[in-house]
Amino acid sequence: MLDFILLDFHWTQLLQPQWYIENGGLWFVVFVVFAETGLFAGFFLPGDSLLFVTGIFSNDLVKAGLGFNTNSSFLNLLVLGVVISIAGILGNRLGYWFGKKSGPFLFHRKDTFFFKKKYLLQARDFYDKHGGGAIVMARFLPIVRTFAPIVAGIVEMDKKKFAFYNIIGCVSWVFTMLFAGHYLQALVLRYFHFDLKDHLEVIVIGIVLITTAPLLIKLFTGRKKDTKTGTDN
Repeated sequence: MLDFILLDFHWTQLLQPQWYIENGGLWFVVFVVFAETGLFAGFFLPGDSLLFVTGIFSNDLVKAGLGFNTNSSFLNLLVLGVVISIAGILGNRLGYWFGKKSGPFLFHRKDTFFFKKKYLLQARDFYDKHGGGAIVMARFLPIVRTFAPIVAGIVEMDKKKFAFYNIIGCVSWVFTMLFAGHYLQALVLRYFHFDLKDHLEVIVIGIVLITTAPLLIKLFTGRKKDTKTGTDN
């Protein structure tokens, strides 16, 4: 079975949340959330859309991944939320530790396929602007959420303060995305007889556009400001 999956595998599937659901189930989701927030190489993983799709398949994932079913969609979501939140919290904690231990080295490291210093700089600017709240807000921003805990470690943010914002941010992010996926699916299916499971690609594109919009706006507005500054000089 594993050989068949590997033969059919293409790297673009790493950007498709349903691939994780179909081939790895709950524990693959847990690993991805941990990796995206705890390993700087995980910035390309589809955290938001993966959690949204996980909410849609929540009942199946609990039964297959944990070996039981609470017979309640709400309780299944709570179980998933707790399990995945723990992974995200531990991931951020690892990122914080890594930043504290190797921060100076990272800012002088050359870019590689898995490491882009510009992302680290963007996360630092975001952190400088929003302080401890950046740890919470960063959870909802792709790429930034990968590097925010590393930056927090680099600037030696107080451990207790980091732990507080880490828990609040992770729980908020995980439960928001899980509940949004599950109940939007139920709502659309009930009133419009439209199954979101048959149109995951469109959903993923929509989520990506929504979650990356703030970064794109900042990127383009930042370029305009730089251009104006260069012209004035």
